[in-house]
Amino acid sequence: MSAYDMDVILGEVLTLIRPLRNDWIVRAQIIGELRSVVESVESLRGASVEPFGSFVSNLFTRWADLDISIELPNGSHISSLGKKRKQALLGDVLKALTRQGGCHKLRFIPNARVPILKFESNNQNIACDVSINNLVGLMKSKFLYWINEIDGRFRDIVLLVKEWAKACDINNSKNGSLNSYSLSLLVIIHFQTCVPPILPPLKEIYPGNLFDDLTGVRSDVEKQIEETWASYMDSFRSNRFRRVNKSSLSDLLILFFQKFSDIKTRALKQGVCPYTGRWEDIATNMRWLPRTYALFIEDPFQQPDNAARSVSSGQLTRMSDAFDWTHHMLTSANQNKSSIMNILVRPQISIFLRTPYRNPSINNQVDGSTHLMSYHQEHRPLTFPPGQNHNHRSQQNRHEKHPNNSTTLAQNHNHRSQQNRHEKHPNNSTTRRPVQAIQIQNQQLWRPRSD
Repeated sequence: MSAYDMDVILGEVLTLIRPLRNDWIVRAQIIGELRSVVESVESLRGASVEPFGSFVSNLFTRWADLDISIELPNGSHISSLGKKRKQALLGDVLKALTRQGGCHKLRFIPNARVPILKFESNNQNIACDVSINNLVGLMKSKFLYWINEIDGRFRDIVLLVKEWAKACDINNSKNGSLNSYSLSLLVIIHFQTCVPPILPPLKEIYPGNLFDDLTGVRSDVEKQIEETWASYMDSFRSNRFRRVNKSSLSDLLILFFQKFSDIKTRALKQGVCPYTGRWEDIATNMRWLPRTYALFIEDPFQQPDNAARSVSSGQLTRMSDAFDWTHHMLTSANQNKSSIMNILVRPQISIFLRTPYRNPSINNQVDGSTHLMSYHQEHRPLTFPPGQNHNHRSQQNRHEKHPNNSTTLAQNHNHRSQQNRHEKHPNNSTTRRPVQAIQIQNQQLWRPRSD
C-alpha cells in the first residue's frame, strides 16, 4: 500500500473520531448542568466550574470523557486546599447530584492521589471526572492546546494514537497501562526527536516548572504564562531559517510505533523527558532516583512527577508488544484498508468505515485547532490566547496475534472481513447508547468563528 493510500485511510479515521459540533455543545451543556448543581451547594458558594483535560486541549475524540474542576474562590489569589477539605467538598457535590439527578453511575474515589467524583451524564452518557481546585490540570491542558499551534499534525497523531491504544486496550491506567496524558507526552517526544524536529524541547517554550509557578494572584500568573508562550511563538514564527519537517501523517504514525517498539527494554535504563526533548539516563538523573517505576515519563509541567506512574511491568510488556506488532503490520506489503482498520481502530468504530453510512457533513465538523469552542462562565470566562528486527515473525500475517490476545476476531466480530478472520484483536469496551439530551436554558456558548 502506498503512503498516499495510507494517508487517505487515516483521513477517514480522523473524520470519524474528531468531535462534531454537537459533541462540543453536549459537553458545554453538561458543564452548565454541573454549574447549577454547584451553585446549590452552600459550602461551594462563589465557586466556578471549569473544564480541563482533552476538552480544553482539543485532543478529545467524540467518545472522550470530560474532566471538570470546581475552583473555590480565594479573593484574587490561587486557592490551596488540603486533601481532606477536597474530600469533604466532593462529598457535598455527590449529595447534591444524587438529589437533583441528571446523571448515573456516581462513584466517589476520596483516597485517590487527587480525590475524584465520577459520574455519567444522562446527556449522551458522557463520563465525567470532577475534582477540586485543579488549576494545574487546566494550565497543562492549555499548553497542549498551544502546542498544536506549532504544528497541527500533533493533534491528528494524538487522536490516532489514542484510538489505536484503546483498540489495543493499553489506554487504561486502572489496569496498569497508559493514561491519555502519557500518550500525548509520547507524541510530543516523538515530534521532538524527528529529523528535523517538529517540536522543540519544552524548556524552550516554558523554562520554569509550571506547577511551582501557580502561586499568587491568578490573573497575574496566567498572564505571565500566556506572555511566555506568546513570546516563544513570536520567535518561532519569525525564524525563517528553521528546517521544516514535511513528513506525512502515515510516515509520522509508522515512525511513532517504530520508536517505541523497544520501550520495555529502553525503560530499564532511561526515562522520557519532554522538557529536555530526549530520553534521559535514570542513573544520572537524581530527580528520578530511586528507580521505582516500570516506565518513567516525566511530566514537563510538574517535574519530576511521573505521568506514567500507574504503568505495571506486565502491562509495559504488552505495550511494547503492541508498538512492535503494529509497526510490523503497517509496514507489511499485503495490507489493505480492512486490515489497517483492524489494527488502528476499535471494531465498534471501524464498522462505520466498512459499511455505507451517512458521513457527517463537513460543515458539522469543528476544526478545534483554529476554532476552539468554549462557553461563557458566570464567574470567570475560559479564554485562550490568539493565536526492531522482525525475523522471528511468520510471513503469513493473517495468522499473527494482536498483542492483546484476550479474544479472537472470528468469535466476537462477525463484521470483519474473511481475510483477517484468524487475527486476534482487543476490544473490552462497549458502545454507549445515546439517551435524550438534557435541555439547558440560558446556556451561552461561544461558537466557532467560522459560523
